[in-house]
Amino acid sequence: MASDTATASPETEAPARRRLWPQGSRLGRLIIALNFLGLAILVIGALTLNEMRRGLVNARIESLITQGEWVARLIDEAATVGEPEPALQPQRAAQLLQLLHLPRSQRVRLFDKDGRLIADSYNVADRVDRKPLPPARKPGQKPPAAERNPTAERAARALKIELDAALRGEQVKGRRIGEGGEQLVSVSLPIQRVRAVLGVLTLEAGDVDTIIAAERAALIPFILIALGVTTLSSFLIYALVARPVLRLARAADRVQQARARSISMPDLAGRQDEIGDLTRSLEQMTDSLSERMDAIERFAADVAHEIRNPLTSIRSAVETLDLVGDGPARARLTGILKQDVGRLDRLVTDIANASRLDAELSRDEPRRIDLVRLIGDIGQVYAASLRPTEPTVRITGPADGETLLVAGREGPLGQVFRNLIDNARSFSAPGGEVRVNLTGTRGRIEVTVEDDGPGIPPDNLETVFERFYTSRPKGTAFGGNSGLGLSIARQIIEAHGGDIRAENRPGPDGGVVGARFIVRLPERGG
Repeated sequence: MASDTATASPETEAPARRRLWPQGSRLGRLIIALNFLGLAILVIGALTLNEMRRGLVNARIESLITQGEWVARLIDEAATVGEPEPALQPQRAAQLLQLLHLPRSQRVRLFDKDGRLIADSYNVADRVDRKPLPPARKPGQKPPAAERNPTAERAARALKIELDAALRGEQVKGRRIGEGGEQLVSVSLPIQRVRAVLGVLTLEAGDVDTIIAAERAALIPFILIALGVTTLSSFLIYALVARPVLRLARAADRVQQARARSISMPDLAGRQDEIGDLTRSLEQMTDSLSERMDAIERFAADVAHEIRNPLTSIRSAVETLDLVGDGPARARLTGILKQDVGRLDRLVTDIANASRLDAELSRDEPRRIDLVRLIGDIGQVYAASLRPTEPTVRITGPADGETLLVAGREGPLGQVFRNLIDNARSFSAPGGEVRVNLTGTRGRIEVTVEDDGPGIPPDNLETVFERFYTSRPKGTAFGGNSGLGLSIARQIIEAHGGDIRAENRPGPDGGVVGARFIVRLPERGG
């Protein structure tokens, strides 16, 4: 008996850190890796926020367009003159921008029809346009003729492209770089009188990245909680699933290495989940294997004992045969030899049948079998090979055309009824009769085999099914049976979900007039 709790394993002696980390457990590492992979994908997707960024940019653009159209219409109405030519009044337009309440996160600039800046909300609101400082110069170094700022140059080019398109009467919207390198959401609207473009109104917002950064910062607590939950769930799954499976595998390895016959893991067998079911199934499997191994050992011992008897008789007869001359004594010894050889042959045949019975029962798939047809065919075989002094076999059952179906294997079931009939014939008088009757009631099929022999001692009604039981009444031939037929019959019937029992048939005066074997099998409807 190998017990996982009887001896301390390396797992129980390992430090706590080794218990937590799944060393030697590929399943545990896979569980943790997959959990963290899913979390990483979720976190990366949340931090990227592509859809959110796109939606926020589009919403900001629409908001700027709405504000820009309103401001452009106001400037067109209040800061333009139409005589003699439509023209924009720069001073009036700048005053209007100063009166407007514009968000500090937005920048509004007004350009004339030549692209010159007329007004800037930063200047109106006394805000400073931040620009990166030029690089520091060493002492004595002369300042260059013009400090170049590549970022500012790129921003100026992007703004000029936008202005040129708006001066052609187009409405421009999108994203571009600012003078400080930041990303801006920009809208440029032409200010028109009839078809003449009098100027361009540009609205910029640079708070999109700030809003997204704030959203990312707001996600950090949830990410940390998700990380903690994922870590806890990963190690819980490892502790509750992967580690017990690893313990079961190591316990099975110890059973194999120690050549033990069973496995015992009570701390896992008590769990009311799939791991507990697996543990109990493994224990039951090893117990079943242990019982089967014990049965094989007992069977081998019984076989050796039963074979030794005829061999001993044969050896004694052969040793005596040389000392006996011709005559009745020599003929008697020859008869003993023939009888023991026949007995040994039957014994070896039945042992071979019994040894491969388990394999046959597990190999063949059960199917529907009509017992009326099966037993009828067996009766015809006995009738065809009947000798004048042998008992006959009479079969009675349902009316013609009626079937009695069971789920089973035809070969082993046929062997059961042949063994029962052979056993009954061996106890019947010459010229007697063995009766087989089939009935089906309440979902079960009952088959009885009766003889007119001496019956069975009441104390042996159950022991007749034991292996190598060969006790026979006086007056019957010894050695005609191996003692395995009824044992094989019970094993086959129980494998088919049925039962078999023996009883004596009482006569009118209360005495025993024969034996009866009753087989019951579950019926399977057609």
